[in-house]
Amino acid sequence: MNMGNINWIATIAAALSSFVVGGIWYNPAVLGTAWMQESNLTREQLRAGNQAKIFGFTFVFSVLMAVNLAMFLNDPKTDLAWGATAGFLAGIWTFSAIAIHSLFELKSWKLIFINGGYSIVSLTLMGLIIGAWR
Repeated sequence: MNMGNINWIATIAAALSSFVVGGIWYNPAVLGTAWMQESNLTREQLRAGNQAKIFGFTFVFSVLMAVNLAMFLNDPKTDLAWGATAGFLAGIWTFSAIAIHSLFELKSWKLIFINGGYSIVSLTLMGLIIGAWR
């Protein structure tokens, strides 16, 4: 695989886009309150978490996801439409993994759709960015 075809700036921008989507998605005014209720978490518990560790690892995993997607889209013919489609399909893949783990953890369908939906939207946007920014 020719890693030279990967637009690394687009890949990092795609990784950062997951933070934007997450900030909106998990905002209490959108799905954050429902997510906290379904996860049995309070704002105090969330604030007590190690924010540097949480956001640091989130960035690392977002970069890994974006690089993986960029490698799949590593074809000069890739465009915005194919990038978004591939991102959406990757989102379905991760939604399925989230659902499997959550079912065994006895999580609610509401939580599965909140977390899995974030994955679909986030990866679709990543693919769109990578595909459009060739």
